[in-house]
Amino acid sequence: MSLKRKVAILGATGAVGQRFIQLLQGHPWFKIEVLAASERSAGKKYKDACNWLMESNLPPEVAEMPVVNADVDSVSKAGKVDLVFSSLPGDLAGPVETQFGAEYPVFSKASAHRMAKDVPLLIPEVNPDHVALIPIQKKNRGWKGFITTDPNCSTIQLAITLKPLMQFGLKQVIVSTMQALSGAGYPGVASLDIIDNVIPFISKEEEKVEEENQKILGTFNGKEVQKANFVISASCNRVHVKDGHLESVFAKLDSNPSVEEIEEAFRNFKGEPQRLKLPSAPEKPIVVRKEPNRPQPRYDRDEGKGMSVVVGRIRKDPIMTVKYMCLGHNTVRGAAGAGILSAELFAAKGLV
Repeated sequence: MSLKRKVAILGATGAVGQRFIQLLQGHPWFKIEVLAASERSAGKKYKDACNWLMESNLPPEVAEMPVVNADVDSVSKAGKVDLVFSSLPGDLAGPVETQFGAEYPVFSKASAHRMAKDVPLLIPEVNPDHVALIPIQKKNRGWKGFITTDPNCSTIQLAITLKPLMQFGLKQVIVSTMQALSGAGYPGVASLDIIDNVIPFISKEEEKVEEENQKILGTFNGKEVQKANFVISASCNRVHVKDGHLESVFAKLDSNPSVEEIEEAFRNFKGEPQRLKLPSAPEKPIVVRKEPNRPQPRYDRDEGKGMSVVVGRIRKDPIMTVKYMCLGHNTVRGAAGAGILSAELFAAKGLV
């Protein structure tokens, strides 16, 4: 790809917007052209509008960029943009992304459009064929652009591990999540609420995990996505960890594969991003750890530069068929990295 595509980031001053900026540094296909945020930040240099939270330093060239208001007119005046990454808050994202989608390709991390019938809810390794919803969406809405969405952070890592299990016939799934603080954004959960504590409730999270997986793992029939035919039950908890969601998963299967067969299915799992050698694609979407005490957020969240899901403690279950732990970096694979990988897939297919 000779010419880099120019991108705008909506919600650029927030935690996920910052992760987009960090991951796009030196990207071979994409170049940051416009940074957009709320009226409160618009008109300032990025370094003055943003409380930089990433582990790496704020790139000097980004620090000096102006921030514009997150509307179509302001972004179009600020630069010629080929595609848009949105990390807007969910309550703002709906109408703003609709305006942008009429003109631009929009890759959204927000929840507002995920369950719309003509909008892909995309994990490039899992359901790349759902990209076929885009021409239907553009025709339905009369748009030049489109909206495609990334799933909830806890949904992404779970769906990646469920996909290879579908070859054994997936019937029922129970998942209990232990979700990192960064999943709540910044400043997130008050310190006196989470220190020495676990909070057994995250608003709307369980509904997202239960509904989104069935759409992602469903079948595109040429017109719409038919939901997958399995039942999922989720219980979501916030824990005192900075980054990395850990999930305890129980799956009932039609067949009765051995632990070794399940491990092999996880290890062998690859998707279109690996075949296309997309820049952000991990070599191994799923990494299997054999140690009895892994995965752990502190040690395993950065596997595959944060884009791999780490699975361990795979064992038979006396009630269900199999149980295991899975871990994903919630702001890389679960957020900004997911959006960038989706955009790379579209670019490789000539859709942006």
